[in-house]
Amino acid sequence: MATKATSLSTKEVKDFLNFIIKNNIELQKVGKKPSSVEIIGEAGLGKTSIVEQIAKENDLDFVKLNLSQIEELGDLVGFPIRQFEMCTETEGSCMWVDEHAIHTYETQGYKFTGNKRMSYCPPAWIADKDSSKGGILLLDDWTRGDMRFIQACMELIDRQEYISWKLPKGWTVLLTSNPSGGTYMVNEIDTAQKTRFISIEMSFDKYAWAKWAEEAGLDGRCINFVLLNPEVVNNESVNPRSLVTFFNAISTITDFAAQLPFIQMIGEGCIGSDVTSMFAMFINNRLDKLITPEEIMHDEWELAQSKVKSCVGYQSTYRADIASVLAHRTINYMVEYSKSNPIKKDLIDRVEKIAEHSILGVDLNFIIVKELFQSGPKFKEMGLRQKLVKLVAA
Repeated sequence: MATKATSLSTKEVKDFLNFIIKNNIELQKVGKKPSSVEIIGEAGLGKTSIVEQIAKENDLDFVKLNLSQIEELGDLVGFPIRQFEMCTETEGSCMWVDEHAIHTYETQGYKFTGNKRMSYCPPAWIADKDSSKGGILLLDDWTRGDMRFIQACMELIDRQEYISWKLPKGWTVLLTSNPSGGTYMVNEIDTAQKTRFISIEMSFDKYAWAKWAEEAGLDGRCINFVLLNPEVVNNESVNPRSLVTFFNAISTITDFAAQLPFIQMIGEGCIGSDVTSMFAMFINNRLDKLITPEEIMHDEWELAQSKVKSCVGYQSTYRADIASVLAHRTINYMVEYSKSNPIKKDLIDRVEKIAEHSILGVDLNFIIVKELFQSGPKFKEMGLRQKLVKLVAA
């Protein structure tokens, strides 16, 4: 019976892969076989981006091979070469020598024994890599490749070698794929093949996506839409990539309401009519007019407080969903702002006021302060504010 892959959030996937990479290094030190991991997920979730980010953060070599784009088997596993066994008469030492190097070894006293074999030279993508650095080989969209290539990968996935060459020590093989049995054109992998690697399933994580979107400079109104309607990503025809295509296409429009018919036309060509209708409702309900994180942190306090209250309501009209959006976007904005600006006293004062007046709610106060506490040394002054320290410690 086939087992279902464990479903993980973006952060959990990243933590898991970091563990596997470090664990593989320890396994190889004692002569044990390293683990390979397949990341299964809908298109556009950022599976490839996470692997690239992990390689960069750990200073690892990185090779990405998209099996659906490879045309020659040799580009994947190297090309066949003939090798000849040559030995010295005096010392009796023997080695297998490539055909083109026979003359060089003959001048050093080696003689051909008559034994031949067919071997493979390392492919170009690995031949020039630093063997001491460690790395990641990513077989991207591997189940979309020709079955010949998938079969050829099995030895590489299982033992990190192919006939006569090996990956350097410290390397990990990772795979990405889309779910089978649905609308994706992928090859089925049989049970015997699946036993060669660990499979995990990556689910859409709206908070991780919002953090990425803030870093990427995506239109804040569009970030608000996804945070308020994360279920749109589970729509069969919509994924984060198609949403970003739509959002980028409309990002220069200042007034969404005034250009709604035009926006709907673009939306139907990117994300389909159902999600476009949800976006139109979002605009008609004026949710594209929510206060921005910049206004929360930099407007005069009375003005910012008034704008927040008009967005989230009060008591019986309180909108916890909108308050959550504003809280998480404020956290992401502050972290992104800190990358190129100092966090001065006035901004810490503002965080303290937000917490003191509970304009977003007590639970969200705790989340804002806790997340900023953990966001690096630029926020260290928060540790000198007793009210903030008590809030996190409570």
